[in-house]
Amino acid sequence: MAAASSALPLHAEPQKPLRFAPVGLGDISDIFMRACAQSSKCKVTALVTGHAKEKAPKYEALYGISPKNVYNYENYDEIAHNPEIDAVYIGLPNSMHAEYTIRAAKAGKHVLCEKPMAISSKECQQMIDACRENNVKLMIAYRVHYDPMWQQIRTLARSGAIGEIQGFQGGFYGIKMHGWRLHPKLSGGGSLLDLGIYPLNAIRWFTGEEPEHFAAQVTPKVPGTRFAEVEESIEFNMRFPSGILASSGSSYGENAPAYLSVDGTHGNLWVEPAFYYDGLKYHGTTIHGPVSGVSPGKQPYQFVYEADHFADCVRYNRTPATPGEEGLKDMLAIEAIYRAAGAPIA
Repeated sequence: MAAASSALPLHAEPQKPLRFAPVGLGDISDIFMRACAQSSKCKVTALVTGHAKEKAPKYEALYGISPKNVYNYENYDEIAHNPEIDAVYIGLPNSMHAEYTIRAAKAGKHVLCEKPMAISSKECQQMIDACRENNVKLMIAYRVHYDPMWQQIRTLARSGAIGEIQGFQGGFYGIKMHGWRLHPKLSGGGSLLDLGIYPLNAIRWFTGEEPEHFAAQVTPKVPGTRFAEVEESIEFNMRFPSGILASSGSSYGENAPAYLSVDGTHGNLWVEPAFYYDGLKYHGTTIHGPVSGVSPGKQPYQFVYEADHFADCVRYNRTPATPGEEGLKDMLAIEAIYRAAGAPIA
């Protein structure tokens, strides 16, 4: 109980920033730390890394982090005894999300975990259970949900302005990946888990429904190439209980955009570029006439919004808009897509 109570004092001091320890110091954690530096509600006060000598000094200098607050993966559980840490940000390879979320929960620290939440629905449920049992918040970092323009687009789509929603087309293509993402023991899968999760989640968010029928095709794994173990490209179709149809895909190889099309009985909304860190644009036709918008936000603005939301959830004991259950629903859909493609991952 003593460890769990260390995560709760913010209720008494609402002006105090939520103090984070990023776990893993790769590119995504670097962006998150820059976001915290722009936030009045969040602050980076500790680090967890397997490469402390090489990586920690840079961030110690940038954010005023004490060397005593730098941990490695072996002594990670000691964060339980550090009152200068309220929460962790999990920016590790996908297969490590579950372990380090569960260990943080047992240490009494709140968890903001990158997507995909884990590499199986079983792991997702274990993460949810651990955070609930230890009375800590769990939020999955679906930054799109916290972008004001994305919220505006979703509200417009669901308002009746394009009539009744009939279908979606979307995709995230063309990001040339390397490193751990091409190794299933770390990534859990290929472009679907990394890129395709964006249009999948956006479609689920817009419909407010869970898909019930799936069809999919995946590029074969090619021995001796970068894609010997994970898929390079995947295309999938979904049908929702209301009858809405959706078609989407992702690829590490195809030179194509990141986009989402929302098609109604009386109009359409087209979002492109859709899923990058900035540059968000949309246009369309509605029953009221043409619409369009360009987000003025610059990286890492979406990360600032999501970090601030999480801080408010901890401070005021609210349930995050994208809790662990949201990550679990995505993973259940992802598993179904892979099964439909004849390439099950779980």
